[in-house]
Amino acid sequence: MEKRYSRNRIYLTKEEQDTIKDYPIILGGAGIGSIIAECALRLGFENITIIDGDQVELSNINRQNYTENDISIDKVEALTNRLQSINPNAKITHHNCFLTEENVGDYIKGHKIAINALDFSSDVPLVFDQICQEQGITVLHPYNLGWAGLVTVIEPKGLSLNSIVKPNEVFNEVNMVEYATSYLKFWGNPQNWIDEIIEKYRNEKEALPPPQLSVASWMVAAMCTHLLFKIATKKEFKKFPEFYLSSIM
Repeated sequence: MEKRYSRNRIYLTKEEQDTIKDYPIILGGAGIGSIIAECALRLGFENITIIDGDQVELSNINRQNYTENDISIDKVEALTNRLQSINPNAKITHHNCFLTEENVGDYIKGHKIAINALDFSSDVPLVFDQICQEQGITVLHPYNLGWAGLVTVIEPKGLSLNSIVKPNEVFNEVNMVEYATSYLKFWGNPQNWIDEIIEKYRNEKEALPPPQLSVASWMVAAMCTHLLFKIATKKEFKKFPEFYLSSIM
């Protein structure tokens, strides 16, 4: 095992380290995806593509992998610079644009795992999943729950999030979290604190994005990186409609 990854020993074999090195992953969205990208890179995933058309804003700093010096810079440029400063030999590809229903298929070609960290401000996240499934690409969905992280995995031949979309409903990340808490409640593991956060969020007078904390960004990054490793090395993992929830509450 090369010196860069020598402290990965025992947790990863040399063969596993070699497998993940060139394993192509793509991140749709460089918000929470910015933390996931760094965690995955440090483990040894050196073939990473990032797509996002946003610029860094001050409100991103509380939970994303940027500094005040990055404000007004394209997220993909700032993140690429950050990742290449960690490993200049890694293959980091970035596209400074937004994913659309028309271009998703072109950008995801050639990748084996996708991380769907897109904003649910349109149907594009669901289209992203659909096209990934058609192309045989496994998709990870990360969610920042403040004091907890939630991740679900959409398999090419498995169920998609469309299976929990209700008629006439505009689906977003809150709906996914509500599904998860209902699921846990049914199986005798209620997460009342999450339900309380959702209720307070829905009662806010302004139309604001969901509240998120840095704590969950790092938790989700760890969970996603572990799942990337499991998928790449053909180990068992839970698939949607199951999910992973890690909480410090």
